[in-house]
Amino acid sequence: MPTSPPHVIIIGAGTGGLCLAQGLKQGGVSVAVYERDRTRTDGLFGYRVGIDPDGSRALSRCLPPELFDVFVATKALTPRFMNIFTERRSELLRIGDWDAPEHEDPVDSEKSISRMTLRQVLLTGVEDIVHFGKKFTHYEQHADGTVTAYFEDGTSASGDVLVAADGTNSRVRKQYLPHSKMNTIDGKSVTAKLPLDDESRKLLTPEMLRGVNLVNAPGGYNCIIHVMEFKWDRDGKVKNGIGGNDAQLLSHWPGLMFDNTRDYIMWGWSAPSRLVPDNFMDLRGEELHKIVLQHTRKWHPDFRKLFEMADPGSAFPLQVRTTERLEPWESTNVTLIGDAIHTMTPGLGVGANTALRDAEILCRRLIAARRGETTAVEAVAAYEKEMHSYAWTLVEKSKSQFGGNLPLGTPVIGRLMLGFMRTGMRVFNHLPAMKRKMLKSMEETRGHGKEAEAPASK
Repeated sequence: MPTSPPHVIIIGAGTGGLCLAQGLKQGGVSVAVYERDRTRTDGLFGYRVGIDPDGSRALSRCLPPELFDVFVATKALTPRFMNIFTERRSELLRIGDWDAPEHEDPVDSEKSISRMTLRQVLLTGVEDIVHFGKKFTHYEQHADGTVTAYFEDGTSASGDVLVAADGTNSRVRKQYLPHSKMNTIDGKSVTAKLPLDDESRKLLTPEMLRGVNLVNAPGGYNCIIHVMEFKWDRDGKVKNGIGGNDAQLLSHWPGLMFDNTRDYIMWGWSAPSRLVPDNFMDLRGEELHKIVLQHTRKWHPDFRKLFEMADPGSAFPLQVRTTERLEPWESTNVTLIGDAIHTMTPGLGVGANTALRDAEILCRRLIAARRGETTAVEAVAAYEKEMHSYAWTLVEKSKSQFGGNLPLGTPVIGRLMLGFMRTGMRVFNHLPAMKRKMLKSMEETRGHGKEAEAPASK
């Protein structure tokens, strides 16, 4: 093994990869990121990500303080409610309270973040170490303890540690852990968005405007609706009255010029796979939009209007997959973070947060190697041991919470199960003590109340 400070190669400029790069740069570790997208504005898929205290804690330790402040300033209004409805907009369950205090702590709080904005925040200040247009093909490990990554354009990059942050379809994982398995959850989804304006606001109740909204319908259909309201207006200018500090941060943040996100409503509609065309994942735009409208003819008129008003060009298909638990492997100078190793369903809403948690732990371990306190491979081994202690539990919990393989789409059993579920939620909705207990359990899963630790760079 080389005894000099390690040079780290990161494959993929997603949430986890860029957070790791930020932290390593802050900690004085040589690092380079290789991303298959051609520019920083390519690949901006997905509309919202919920960052919980675990995720915020990781970001606060890896980002420069002024950039973490920008991250906090770019969040949308925080949801106060979780609402569950029938397709006819009859309330099944509401968790939340207008009188409950809002958590304004920059770390120990929930944040609704645009995925586009988050990527631009994470790219700020590391532009010199991110190489775009680099599609990874394979790697080679060498006898001297180094590793070389190869790319489709014929170039290569060598370093002491290679980190796979290249997502669910990770090419690094396929080479490094060929025995790993991905499970497909039954169901296909469409996500799209529409502007939040006077017309669309009227379609949602005040609790829905400030909530995460779930719709359960017969036949195995589901929908999730999020409202994203930001501190800048539709022209990209900072809104009046948001506070001098935030206004100054946003107006001087270079990433803002790359972000096309304005106040919007996003929805994600899903159906059992057997009810949509076989080529569903190849469809785009207007074709997907028509499918949603065809399958929701009997839904509440306000839901229908939300679907109709969505920009067809913003619609794209999704297939939920999840990783099977892997037993620990012998650590080397190749490792993986985020979806590249533990893809999970949206059931708990912790996928991005777990990637950030991975990045912070690995960052801290590699900084220790730079200081000579351990070797690079020992740093990787320490990270992987810790990752195995939490990641697989979250993968399995996310799968059970998502319920994608429950037979809710079957004609008889599905309707019976849906009826039992709806009855149970309506009863639960009248038990305040049980709802408070459920909310506390959810917050504990998402890292609320944990003690802060020193930043990774210290």
